Amino acid sequence: MSNFFNAEDGYFSLTQTGTICIGVLIVLLIVLSAFLKKKPVEGDHEKKEKKGFSARQIVFCAVAMALGFATSYIKVIPMPFGGSVTLCSMLFVVLIGYWYGPKVGIMSGFAYGLLQFVQDGGSYILSPLQACMDYILAFAALGLSGFFYQKKHGLVKGYLVAILVRGLFHTIGGYLYWMDYMPDNFPKSLSAIYPIIYNYSYILAEGVLTLIVISLPPVKKALARVKMMAQE
Repeated sequence: MSNFFNAEDGYFSLTQTGTICIGVLIVLLIVLSAFLKKKPVEGDHEKKEKKGFSARQIVFCAVAMALGFATSYIKVIPMPFGGSVTLCSMLFVVLIGYWYGPKVGIMSGFAYGLLQFVQDGGSYILSPLQACMDYILAFAALGLSGFFYQKKHGLVKGYLVAILVRGLFHTIGGYLYWMDYMPDNFPKSLSAIYPIIYNYSYILAEGVLTLIVISLPPVKKALARVKMMAQE
């Protein structure tokens, strides 16, 4: 374990070896998706093919994840104990599910969570379960937008569900691990709902900002065009 993490004062941080291993894991996920074989599925009178990830899907997913990762560095409002209002970084991961459905969306969200884990260097890791809540499950939840990819107003509905579930995982982790880190000046009358207030404050703030942006006619038109290109 010491080869992958440094432990100090109850926190874990990634070593150089740990960072490289997670980077390799992300690459393997992408390569694995590229080589998913086509499996024949019997229909009533014909054979259909169940396709794996296409080259186009991989390219669009990679670009969306890269944009999401890059904009996650643009912190409009940084929070003192992790999390921040970013420049619509969640939207780019949500778009993957909106383009291709829940399977591709959740897998991409999982990979994006690993990227966020590497970005933070493990500096906020208290235990493996907490890491799963705050990184793996929370960001994989952004792929839940895929359940709305064929629905009317699917992007808005999928985005709202995705960010709310992401906040839920952060909140569960907050109750399990972060209550002892509640600021002394936080109102005692609200201490029982501290994780809810803390996590949803920045997630919903970014959500409102993003919904305003994607509701602008030029942006809406551009997103519709990108979806058509992604699915051609």
